[in-house]
Amino acid sequence: MSKIIKSLDTFEEDIKKGVSLVDFYADWCGPCKMIAPHIEDVASRYDGKAKVFKVNIDEQRELATKYGIRSIPTLLFFKDGEVAEQRVGFQNADSISETLEEVLDN
Repeated sequence: MSKIIKSLDTFEEDIKKGVSLVDFYADWCGPCKMIAPHIEDVASRYDGKAKVFKVNIDEQRELATKYGIRSIPTLLFFKDGEVAEQRVGFQNADSISETLEEVLDN
């Protein structure tokens, strides 16, 4: 299951080690609602291998600004605290998994 980030401080700590997928979204965003079940599917598939987080850009503007989020949904793939990949727009679970595998393998 994905974890909703409520603070910048915990976010930095959460992504510091290993591989993380972060879904930047908003409640009013149609494509964000469409991608949500795919994010949860990936979170289940990769439980123990990668962490999955969700960031509501309306509640965490500072975080969205820090990572240059201009369109949503935006998926950032982190490895040891650094952005390794980025995807913008709707992605299905297989596409997200493919990118996650690339990040895990590098």
